[in-house]
Amino acid sequence: MEERKIRSALLFKDKSVSFIKRFVFSISYVLLPATLLCTFLYLLSITQYSTTTTTYRPSFSSPHPSLPSTSPSFSSEREKVYHDSCDYSNGEWVDDRSGPLYNVTTCGTIKESEKCISNGRPDLGYLYWRWQPKECNLPRFEPLTFLQVVENKHVAFVGDSLARNQLESLLCMLATVSTPKLVYKSPNDNKFRRWHFPSHNANLSLYWSPFLVEGVERSNEGPYYNTMYLDHVNERWARDLEWFDMIVVSFGHWFLLPSVYYEGGLVIGSLNCPDLNHTQMDFYVPLRKVLRTTLSSIIERKRSEVDVIVKTFSPAHFEGDWDKAGTCLKTEPYKKEEKEVEGMDAEIRKIEIEEVENAKAKATEFGGFRLDILDVTRLALLRPDGHPGPYMNPFPFAKGVPERVQNDCVHWCLPGPIDTWNQIFLQIIKKREKR
Repeated sequence: MEERKIRSALLFKDKSVSFIKRFVFSISYVLLPATLLCTFLYLLSITQYSTTTTTYRPSFSSPHPSLPSTSPSFSSEREKVYHDSCDYSNGEWVDDRSGPLYNVTTCGTIKESEKCISNGRPDLGYLYWRWQPKECNLPRFEPLTFLQVVENKHVAFVGDSLARNQLESLLCMLATVSTPKLVYKSPNDNKFRRWHFPSHNANLSLYWSPFLVEGVERSNEGPYYNTMYLDHVNERWARDLEWFDMIVVSFGHWFLLPSVYYEGGLVIGSLNCPDLNHTQMDFYVPLRKVLRTTLSSIIERKRSEVDVIVKTFSPAHFEGDWDKAGTCLKTEPYKKEEKEVEGMDAEIRKIEIEEVENAKAKATEFGGFRLDILDVTRLALLRPDGHPGPYMNPFPFAKGVPERVQNDCVHWCLPGPIDTWNQIFLQIIKKREKR
């Protein structure tokens, strides 16, 4: 009964806030003609998400409507908090009552297992924290600004389920100002999708490729281990490179699972496959080789201007083993002095940063390439409260506390801390526009 009251209260609050926003917008437009205020209120308005499906064609040159004269540009006031030299990866989470831009009732792209509030999560405190970098301020996400920057462009998210998680967060924030249309989805598995924003002729795509290179995922019906071909990029996404203007790469967690590694057509070793007659090796070398193969393939095949952003590893927060009833029940972030990036998390992050720097040197031979790191490792490490946990399934405790409850301590609630990744993402691409 108490959970239903919470849900009802939240729904009533959403509707009340929506009504108030529309009322204030109408009055302000008449009485206060200042463009900045109108723009601010417009950004707060809610647009219903559409999932109209049309036939996919690999051409993104269709005409698009002109932007309204009131569309905001990079205002000088907002630029005051933006610094080219700011390290957004170093900071702390601070209390912030402003809350997220969207909720589960206003966004249609959220995966069911990430709808934490709808699934019965009783605490809402995890929604009211803001990442505060040590050196500067991180501006609140500006959906219209993002669309302006990617106008007439195709942004591809390539990698694992955290690539999907981040893209769905981004779509939710953008849908508050412009309705995306789902124009392609792969049959059956839904792992390859593309959304189009007619207002800005912008396209956002998802390419499932947890290894980035060619490979075979482990399954219940097949081998218990992954198979990876470290020197062959996955053609499922690489063959579409000519259509990409920006690529966001996300990978890492699949490398922690038992795996067999091939290079040059031969097995070079395996991870945690004791019944196979292979050399046991850790995953750090294969992970490095995979990222190097991926970045080299992009540079060598594209041979024209493209932006590549590599998202660093985002730590999980299982208390106990993930496959043995591990949980993540914390309801507040860690304080900055409580946790440090170390061990496996630090080593994976180090490899990713080193390989991006190596690729930058190689890209200078061709010109037109811009590579950056979206460093989320520390800010993600400090948010054990942001995962679905047991609320990856609807109302897991509705019939009491079962002996075993499955927890998700890898992915992120939407809305939630992962929205901050896109705040930093926007600052990265704004910086590029200035170059």
